[in-house]
Amino acid sequence: MYIEIRDLITIANKHLEIPCNMENLVFEYMGNEYPITEIKPFDLCLTNDSNKELLISGETSLKMILSCDRCLEDVPMDFDISIDRKLKIDDGIILADEDGDDDFVNENQLDVDRLIFDEILVNWPAKVLCKDDCKGICLVCGQNLNIQDCGCNRQVIDPRMAAFQDVFDQFKEV
Repeated sequence: MYIEIRDLITIANKHLEIPCNMENLVFEYMGNEYPITEIKPFDLCLTNDSNKELLISGETSLKMILSCDRCLEDVPMDFDISIDRKLKIDDGIILADEDGDDDFVNENQLDVDRLIFDEILVNWPAKVLCKDDCKGICLVCGQNLNIQDCGCNRQVIDPRMAAFQDVFDQFKEV
């Protein structure tokens, strides 16, 4: 969803509340696509603060399907999104942010989907697990170890110590 902000950034102290919803319901991150299954409609508040700053605020919540980092099963995850941004205005033009955090503004349009996606990234979990004691998948056969044990030999030998293991195997007593 795009919002035209040309009139807003040229009129001092103008305030708008715009009902919003996302158009793109797939979040792409690091080559993966994560479906957004629910999003609460929200109002985006835009305020021109004395022709110096454009204040953007709003709150919503959404649910996405992520993959468990260990077993790759689907994990529904809730995100509470709180938007609180300030953009500098000079003579009716939005100035570029030094940090490059204003990629949701393109000329005189505000991209609501991009704004929400930026907030999702800020709230992205460091580790996604289906349960705290997830066993993951077998590195040999790919079996989900939460469902059943596959019986594969999953012993991983440090390659730096492999020569010692060969010596032990050679002189192993029967």
